[in-house]
Amino acid sequence: MKTFACATMMGALLAATWAAPAAFAQASTAGDTMFHATTLNISAFGESRVAPDMASIGLGVNTDAPTAAQALSANAAEMSKVMAALTAAGIAAKDIKTSNLSLNAQYDYEANQPPRMRGYQASNSVTVIVHDLTRLGQAIDATVKAGANQVNGISFGVSDPGAAEDAARQKAVKALMAKASLYAIASGYKVARLVSLSEGGGYQAPQPMPMMAMARMEKDSASPVSAGEMSLRIDVSAVYELSK
Repeated sequence: MKTFACATMMGALLAATWAAPAAFAQASTAGDTMFHATTLNISAFGESRVAPDMASIGLGVNTDAPTAAQALSANAAEMSKVMAALTAAGIAAKDIKTSNLSLNAQYDYEANQPPRMRGYQASNSVTVIVHDLTRLGQAIDATVKAGANQVNGISFGVSDPGAAEDAARQKAVKALMAKASLYAIASGYKVARLVSLSEGGGYQAPQPMPMMAMARMEKDSASPVSAGEMSLRIDVSAVYELSK
C-alpha cells in the first residue's frame, strides 16, 4: 500500500512537471504577441467658438448695526427689495439661489489696545442666472438701486452646448487621425487600425468679469456688459496599431 501511494504521488509530480512548461509556453506566446505589436499613443483636441446665451452673477447685501437682531432685520428688509427688483427685471424664482447667509461680530483694532466690538454685520448673497443677456445690465442696475451693495462678478455660459461640443469632437478626431498618419509615415509604418479612443475635457468659460465701480453703476442708466465668445474644447486620446 505504501509503494502504491508513492507511485501515485510520483505520477502527479511528473504530470505537474510536464504541465508547467506547457503553461509557460502559452503565456510566453501571448506575451510575445502583445509586445510584437507596434502601437502609437497620441492625443489631440478640437475647439469651437460659440456666443454665450446665459450669465451667472453674484449679488448681495451687507448691513451693519449695533446688535445682531438689528443687523439681521435691516438685512432682511434690504434683501427683500433686491429680490423684488430681480422679479421686476424678469428673473424667475428658480434662477435665484441663496449662496451665503452669515452674521459676524465686528471689531475695531487699535495699537496696544484690546479689540473693541462695535457691532454686527449681516450678509446675504444670492447667485442669479440670467437667460436674456440683453437685460443683464438693467437687472444689475435695478438690484443696486434697490439696495444691493455687493456684486461679485459675472461668468458666462451656454445653456445647450451639445452642438458646439459635437463640432469640437469632429475636429479633435480629424486632428487625431492626421497626427497618427504623420507619425506613422515619419517612422516608416502605416496605420493598421484604431485600438482605443477616449475623451476628456469640456467647454471652458472665460474668467469671470470684474464689475465696475458702484458709483458708475448707479450713475449709468444701464451698465454695459459684453459677453464676447466662449471656447469649447474637447480633448481626445487614442492608441493605434501600426504595421509595415
